[in-house]
Formats: sequence, C-alpha cells, structure tokens
Amino acid sequence: MTPRNNRIAAVAALATAIAIPAEGLRQFAYYDPPGILTVCYGHTGNVVTGKTYSLDECKALLTEDMAKAVAQVEACHPGLPVQIHAAFADAAFNLGPKVACDSTASRYLASGKYIEACNELPRWNKARVAGVLVPLPGLTKRRAKEMALCLA
Repeated sequence: MTPRNNRIAAVAALATAIAIPAEGLRQFAYYDPPGILTVCYGHTGNVVTGKTYSLDECKALLTEDMAKAVAQVEACHPGLPVQIHAAFADAAFNLGPKVACDSTASRYLASGKYIEACNELPRWNKARVAGVLVPLPGLTKRRAKEMALCLA
C-alpha cells in the first residue's frame, strides 16, 4: 500500500468507528427522524422496503458509503491531517459533502485554520423534522465525537 492509500485507509477506519455506534444497525428499512428511508448503518440510497439485509450486505454498504464520503472530503481538501479528515468524512457520510466542502468550516479548512474548522462541527446538529429545523440529541453527540477526534 502506498502512503496515500495508508492514510485514506486510516481516515476511513476512524470515521467508521464514529459512524457505527452513531448509526446503529437496522437490517430492515426504516425512516430516520427527518423522514429519509434508511437501512443498515445509515445507508440511504436504493433502499428496498420489506427486504431484510444481511450483515455482509450492511458492511458492504457502509464500506462503499464511507469510501465515498472520504473521497468527497479529499477532493475538496486534499491532504488533511488524518484525524481532521476522518471527522469531516463522518460528518459528510451523515450529512453530505456540504459540511466539508461548502461551509464556514470548509473555508477554515482551506485556509489551514483547523481548530476553527473543528469547532464548527457542533453547529451541524440539526435536522428538519415535520418541516422544522431542530437539534437532535443523537446528532449533538455525534458532532461532539467528531469534534473531539478533529481536535486530537
């Protein structure tokens, strides 16, 4: 493995370590609090209602989804330190790439102001529930874990 591949693998492992307990495992389709059809460890693409997903299928979806999030952050901010990249990869996995690529945090990352960027993560603890943007306890805990990793 090349040094870059080793770094990307480390990023994915750290981000996945946050994602698994935060998402939990559900092997059947369900609607998350904002009403998005979800399965396994937070997978939201092409979810089949009524299907029971195997553990191997869930692990494969998580690996694929996390690799995409890691790549999105890398594309916006190449070469970030591993812990910072991992924190923002988990946030991108959960929220989409905007948090890392088109936000105040992104501007801080681009200018090398990593502490300021990490301190932006807790602001991303809200979701639309019944049309209203509300803080969710699970997102608040997750953002705190990402911030702690980011600042480590």
